[in-house]
Amino acid sequence: MPVNDQVMNAVVYSEYGAPEVLHVKAVEKPVPGDKEVLIKVHATSVNYGDLLARNFKSVSTKEFNMPMLFWFFARLFFGFRKPKVKILGSEFSGVIKSVGKSVKSFKPGDQVFGYLGQNMGAYAEYLRMPETGTLILKPENMNFDEAAVVSYGAIMALHLLAKADIREGHKVLINGASGSIGSAAVQIAKNYGAEVTGVCGPSGLEVVKNLGADAVINYREQDFTKNNRTYDLIFDVLGKTSFTACKKALNPNGRYFRVSFKMRELFQMLTTAITGGKRVICAIAPGSRKDLQSVKALIEAGKLRVIIDKRFPLEQAAEAHRHAISGSKKGSVVITVAS
Repeated sequence: MPVNDQVMNAVVYSEYGAPEVLHVKAVEKPVPGDKEVLIKVHATSVNYGDLLARNFKSVSTKEFNMPMLFWFFARLFFGFRKPKVKILGSEFSGVIKSVGKSVKSFKPGDQVFGYLGQNMGAYAEYLRMPETGTLILKPENMNFDEAAVVSYGAIMALHLLAKADIREGHKVLINGASGSIGSAAVQIAKNYGAEVTGVCGPSGLEVVKNLGADAVINYREQDFTKNNRTYDLIFDVLGKTSFTACKKALNPNGRYFRVSFKMRELFQMLTTAITGGKRVICAIAPGSRKDLQSVKALIEAGKLRVIIDKRFPLEQAAEAHRHAISGSKKGSVVITVAS
């Protein structure tokens, strides 16, 4: 542990690559500005964005789940040859250590959780962020580990499903139901009163069942587009299907929602909006404090929870990434920073 109060431990990476590029290093401790807070991080997560950013150099435009222009700006932000964002981690929980002189919403000692977006920085003992950022008080019925893995997926799912016009009794299929967005989407759709089917790999089946899905499908054994069942909404998290393949699985006015999309899906969204009937929806969720407040309300009402698979200390961040990509994880992966 650093003995100098002006430095801290953080997991950094200076080149793209496999999990081994991650290593602990003493770096300068952030100092909050007048309208910023300094947070002592208790826990963070390994989510899809962390895995993508760590090895972004090898991600082609075809493999990237969004249009080429999005890929270009993402590479520009993260760095083409070497990482510009040196510390990963977009969601976290922790305790306010100090506040800037103009901060009114928080005080030292407040237990908080939040989402940093593409700026990242939570794989560290401390982080700073604006008072007005996506940061609120931690739900009382969640511990630090649970709060550290809920914000990203839940605010994305909540924002996107609000655009899907789900009604009580609707049949909803979540493709990619065991990931952070998908697992939250299962619970939020259930909260709307929908009948929910979750599609995932074999390691996630029990997780999705435990989160309340009415039915689960192992995509390795069954193709949901060919099982003669139809849905009012197919919510595809990582774009593993297509509108053409899913047409027969949609009810006459069903909607095919792509969380990750290319130009083809954007064109289909425009054309199906004109023709009516079965429609394609594409949308992005920026993440906001308002959405996080709604997530907290669901958590405190007992309608949204997380299942944690494994916990790794900060110095084992590489091991945490290896486990996250192993195909065997059964829930969220936590990196613990402070006890």
